[in-house]
Amino acid sequence: MEPIDSVGAGIATWTDQMPPGVDPEVEAARQRIGRIARLFERLLERVADEQQITLGDWEALSVLQRSGPPYERTPKQLADALALTSGTISVRIERLTRAGLVEPVPAADGRSRPVRLTARGRRHWAEATARRTAEELRLFDAALDRDGLARLNALLGGLLSRLEAELGPVSQHDQPRIR
Repeated sequence: MEPIDSVGAGIATWTDQMPPGVDPEVEAARQRIGRIARLFERLLERVADEQQITLGDWEALSVLQRSGPPYERTPKQLADALALTSGTISVRIERLTRAGLVEPVPAADGRSRPVRLTARGRRHWAEATARRTAEELRLFDAALDRDGLARLNALLGGLLSRLEAELGPVSQHDQPRIR
């Protein structure tokens, strides 16, 4: 017998209160996807805390790492990638610089001076990401076999493709709701 999750336990009561025509299977799928996203966010927060960084700092380090060598971006590029204001990204860059995780690029000047990951910043990002991915692997392995994971990816890929076609793309960076 399959375990009943929090959605399965309450969906009948919930859909009884919905307007006529609501498909309970679609509602259950949407509820599960939302709850799973929030739980992955909780996992990210836990790993960030263990690494003694904020989730927002980890996001910024991730943007820099994903940019590839030389692992640098201007404050505007970082702000755009993270959907942050210039003031918020300035505070974040300051904090990361004080922690020795990023540094200003030499010979550049002004407010558009790029910042880049330091060797320490790259190590810190790699440690946090290795911890996150190990936890995710453990969780997925406990819930799905490899065939199940492949089927899940195929199903989610089809849904994501359709949603992106209808609603447009979203950021390719994990962006938790709480910043």
